[in-house]
Order: sequence, then structure tokens, then C-alpha cells
Amino acid sequence: MLIDSHCHLNYKGLVEDQDEVLARARAAGIGGFLNISTRQSEWDAVIATADRNPDVWATVGIHPHEADEHADLGEGALLEATLHPKVIGIGETGLDYYYDHSDRAVQQALFRTHIRVSRETGLPLVIHTRDAEEDTTRIIEEEMGEGTFPALIHCFTASAGFGARMVELGLTISLSGIVTFKNARELQAFAAEVPADHLLVETDSPFLAPVPHRGKTCEPAYTADTARFVAGLRGVGVEELAAQTTANFRKLFGKAA
Repeated sequence: MLIDSHCHLNYKGLVEDQDEVLARARAAGIGGFLNISTRQSEWDAVIATADRNPDVWATVGIHPHEADEHADLGEGALLEATLHPKVIGIGETGLDYYYDHSDRAVQQALFRTHIRVSRETGLPLVIHTRDAEEDTTRIIEEEMGEGTFPALIHCFTASAGFGARMVELGLTISLSGIVTFKNARELQAFAAEVPADHLLVETDSPFLAPVPHRGKTCEPAYTADTARFVAGLRGVGVEELAAQTTANFRKLFGKAA
């Protein structure tokens, strides 16, 4: 069994045929789905999808693209949302300096808000970082100094040095379909060396369909394609990789029933 550790089941492209999308994924051997939120207005829908499906869980959080619109979001709103039994993580949150859709100072402040909630609740942080390695590292290191918190870097595409530092800090690395792209040689080399107990796989669907599905709407079923590719990079069987990443998910997301 595999778990898709990051998907957006309520996004256009999946939500219209959500039941069929989940059925195809289950048929492909995907036994769990972490449904990620990116803005407060979608929390209820993301949680409702988890409520309807025993193998779907939810997160609550604000994507860095949406930070400006949520600059006043306090810890209280996040804390209240985490009380729901199907909410097992915080995010996605973090820093995105590639698009800069939100002011960087606002992104950083909101990132720290999410970290404090993760620390208080013990729920893992789902971190998005793009072109922001230095500030992401600095903030995580500073906040770890105030008290540790569980976290993962989702859709990892950063440098090997950044990834190694995140692992040193106790974070988990989640690989998406990008690792299958032919121009992702550096990422593939890093994926081969990530410590086995710090590794997850995801789709980030409906985005970033892996080979051989490039150009299609990505679906959680494609977790299996990414897992097979990563297993090949690491020289292990896909069954071993599936068992390891599922165990890693269960350990990190301890609230998942």
C-alpha cells in the first residue's frame, strides 16, 4: 500500500469527479490520501472530503501565495480547526520567492504562526519552499531553537545541501512526480540518498503529473508511478519502498487513524 502524502482533492480537475478519482487511486494500490488546504475559505470543503472517506485526511493552513490575504490570521483559527479528528497536519505553509505573490515579510510572519501551532499541537507542518532556501533554513533553525516541531518539505526540488540540512533538523522529504522528469538529474541523485526513514512520496495533484503521464491532469493514482521510479533510483523493490514510506507517514502523522 502507498499513501499520497500531498494532494488537492478539492481543486479543479479533481473535485468534479472526486469519487472516481479516489476509486482509480485505490485500484492502483493507494490506501491513504492527505488532502491539503491552501486558504481558509477551503478548510471546510477539504475537511468534508476527509469526513466522507475513511482513507482521506486533511490539513489546515495558508499557502504562501495566499499570505497577503491572510495576514491577520491568528493562531486561534488554526488551533480551533485542528480539533477536528480528521485534521492531522498544518499547512501547506512556507515561503515562495519564485512567484512572490505575497509580500515576503508577510509570508515569513505567517510561516512562523503555523510553526507555533505545529509546536503547540504536535501536528506536522507541511512546508512549501521555492527559491527561498536561505530564509526557510533560517526560520526553521530559529524556531527549532524555541522548541522542536515535526515537519516535512513537500514536493522537494531544492538543493541537496538544503535537503541534507532539513534531514539533520529532523524533517522528512516528500518527492513528487518532478523526480521522474528527464531534466531532474540533481533531484534524482538526492532522492537516491535520502535516509529511508525520512522519505515520503506524493502527487501534488492535480499538478505535476509524473512520467509517463506528462501533460495530463495529475491524479493520486499516479503516486504509484513516482514510487516505482524512486524505488528504481534507490535500488529497492517498490513493495519495500511502499512499506517504508507508509510507515514513515504513520509515524509522522500520528493522528491518522
